[in-house]
Amino acid sequence: MSTQPLPLEGITVVAVEQAVSAPFATRQLADLGARVIKIERPDGGDFARGYDTAAGGLASHFVWCNRGKESLAVDLKDPRGLDVVRRLVAGADVFVQNLAHGAAARLGLDAATLCAAHPRLIAVDISGYGAEGPYADKRAYDMLVQCEAGLVSVTGTPEQPVKAGIPAADIAAAMYAFSGVLAALLRRATTGRGGPVEVSMLEALTEWMGHPLHHGMHGGEAPARTGVAHAVIAPYDAYPTADGGQVLLSVQNDREWRRLAEQVLRRPELADDPALATNTARTGNRKRTDAVVAEALGVMSAPEAIAALEGAGIACARLNTVAEVAAHPQLAARDRWREIGTPVGPLRAMLPPITMPGGADPLMGPVPALGEHTEALLHGLGMSDVETAALRRDGVVA
Repeated sequence: MSTQPLPLEGITVVAVEQAVSAPFATRQLADLGARVIKIERPDGGDFARGYDTAAGGLASHFVWCNRGKESLAVDLKDPRGLDVVRRLVAGADVFVQNLAHGAAARLGLDAATLCAAHPRLIAVDISGYGAEGPYADKRAYDMLVQCEAGLVSVTGTPEQPVKAGIPAADIAAAMYAFSGVLAALLRRATTGRGGPVEVSMLEALTEWMGHPLHHGMHGGEAPARTGVAHAVIAPYDAYPTADGGQVLLSVQNDREWRRLAEQVLRRPELADDPALATNTARTGNRKRTDAVVAEALGVMSAPEAIAALEGAGIACARLNTVAEVAAHPQLAARDRWREIGTPVGPLRAMLPPITMPGGADPLMGPVPALGEHTEALLHGLGMSDVETAALRRDGVVA
């Protein structure tokens, strides 16, 4: 049986991008078969290249977000460099940018300008706060937007709000940019026209605030910060085990509480104790609820606790470290790890979560060195060796 092609084969994307939001969106397009040409500054490139050296000497953010792309190092402040990008855009299906507010418009690379010149082009503007409004000019880094969107206010413990441990605002914007491109490509297939796509980090993350936002808007107050514990269900928390691990369990109804009491806690009388028999009672007596659960799990190893909970039909999970996730038996059993090429040699990466049985495997191409494809891309535009040499000599490309 023949394998279906990747869904975005034949699609060309040009991206003037940096950091996480746009690069993560376009990396997903590359994984699905699109050709992605990444425009970088000659003097260091995407500044995410310098975030750290944890990935074998490369920046972990950059490795995560930039596999499968071609890197063109070109100075957009030089008219000759800007002309190179405009020529690439003229032959592209999608353009993505997340420059600082107003920078793309000054270069003539904003979505409205490009789509007016190229009716079939899909042009994506990713911003911090949107094109208009009093916050349009504010700097928008991930943690700042997490604060503005209220995520930090509902994350953490009663004593201390904390940011999410991942760049949630960047990822939210990237996912909406990715899905926006797919929707626009589908529309273009029926209408023949592209068009602008706008995504703001604030609006993307505020959408992800769905439960606390609607709880607060319609219920009178926002959910309290409760650490790992659930705000309105008990027991639903992580508990330490005898081997130094932590196991999280979730009791969703009073029938499950009875099973937990009888089969795991070995205290069947708790199932009928008026102070604990219902979820309302347990949340009202959370300290006592947590104490009896912690006492029982605290004498078990994490594997023993998981086995006991699963045997009783109680939802549970290990509170894994990053290293434990990298060695997770479920990911190994499903063969979710691959090696990707990088300038420092092969590195391990996870397959994209979108699985299409019967289709070609995701590309997962190599992570490019800065300007690795500059020469080939310039020649692809019809430039001679003399012309490209002049651009290199003048520092327009690298």
